Amino acid sequence: MNSDKGYFGPYGGRYVPEVLLRAIEEIEAAFYEALGDQAFQQELARLRHEFIGRPTPLLYAEHTSKLLGGADLFIKMEGLAHTGAHKINNAIGQALLAKRMGKKRIIAETGAGQHGLATAAACAKLGLPCTVYMGAVDVDRQQPNVATMELFGAQVVPVHSGSRTLKDAINEAFRDWAASFEDTFYIIGSALGPAPYPDMVRTFQSVVGREVQQQLAEFGREPDALVACVGGGSNAIGFFEPYLDQETPRLVGVEAGGRGPEAGNHAARMSGEGARTGIVHGYKSRFLLTEDGQVGQTHSISAGLDYPGIGPQLAALGRSGRLEFRRATDREALEALQFFARNEGVVFALESAHAGAAAINLVRSLPKGKTVVVNMSGRGDKDLFITAPLLRPREWKAFLQRELEVLQ
Repeated sequence: MNSDKGYFGPYGGRYVPEVLLRAIEEIEAAFYEALGDQAFQQELARLRHEFIGRPTPLLYAEHTSKLLGGADLFIKMEGLAHTGAHKINNAIGQALLAKRMGKKRIIAETGAGQHGLATAAACAKLGLPCTVYMGAVDVDRQQPNVATMELFGAQVVPVHSGSRTLKDAINEAFRDWAASFEDTFYIIGSALGPAPYPDMVRTFQSVVGREVQQQLAEFGREPDALVACVGGGSNAIGFFEPYLDQETPRLVGVEAGGRGPEAGNHAARMSGEGARTGIVHGYKSRFLLTEDGQVGQTHSISAGLDYPGIGPQLAALGRSGRLEFRRATDREALEALQFFARNEGVVFALESAHAGAAAINLVRSLPKGKTVVVNMSGRGDKDLFITAPLLRPREWKAFLQRELEVLQ
């Protein structure tokens, strides 16, 4: 299911400076050519199996299902993919395409760090130099991922402009690309940006949904509802992809409710007030904008969900009613993280925990015999510097003080 000339209904398109049009058209031609190339597909399949570790498991959450007393819950364990999240599926696909095109350098942006980490790993595997732009706020709260990106050989560039988060990292990446597109490939991590990026990201991430489809069949099940968190939308669109043109199952996207519904306290573009249609970062979609049309401030406990916009295909699916949107607050996500850790032995990433919070409510509301699948798009190792101060502040402070004394 590809976009119609870069659009999904009223959303999408390609709004970029003239200098980048040729670079994007070159990528578009190479991408669709690669899709039809058996050698490219075989190499991608090999890397998925040997490097990423696909297929990732589908876990029947038996204890949770019994505890909640409603539908049966399954967890797609995408956090068990190499580098700890779904982001590697797209990163290895785009990096392989860049190498096929003869590009000599990779740039990327990252919020929670998982896309940057995945891109750095993919570039190390394929022998490509890599620069990752990351908001200074996110650098501070995702130090484990920053350290690992650098271990893979990537240069991590903190961005100190604007709100110093993901949207500003994207701005810097576009500036770099405009000055270096002849030999540089920009790997966008979410299902957004100028066409053909939304199509590319959905295509490379669709491996998640197609595995779920096959794995559920092995359980003798059909899904009644699929639940995924939605920032830009890469995990959601890949997870939902096999079912987009069907009337069932229910597709539920969960946005960051943050601290509450007031402007600047959340990142909910589809499930509340405050969002408007706009053109940002090269595409038209729903964005949290101020009265004068500037990109508004956002907040989420999860660095990967505080982006002010949403991928154009997801916006169109929400507008048509095929995709229903909900929001989960910071507190609800943190509670869901603890719930799944204690009852299933699985630690969700904070982004994925938003989906987990909605899945808990959905399972409770549906009768026995129904099937709900939640995408654990990443695991929570990366969030230690966020969760530990909240869940065990005294012990965490003492630990940091000891470590600082050792360093000094």
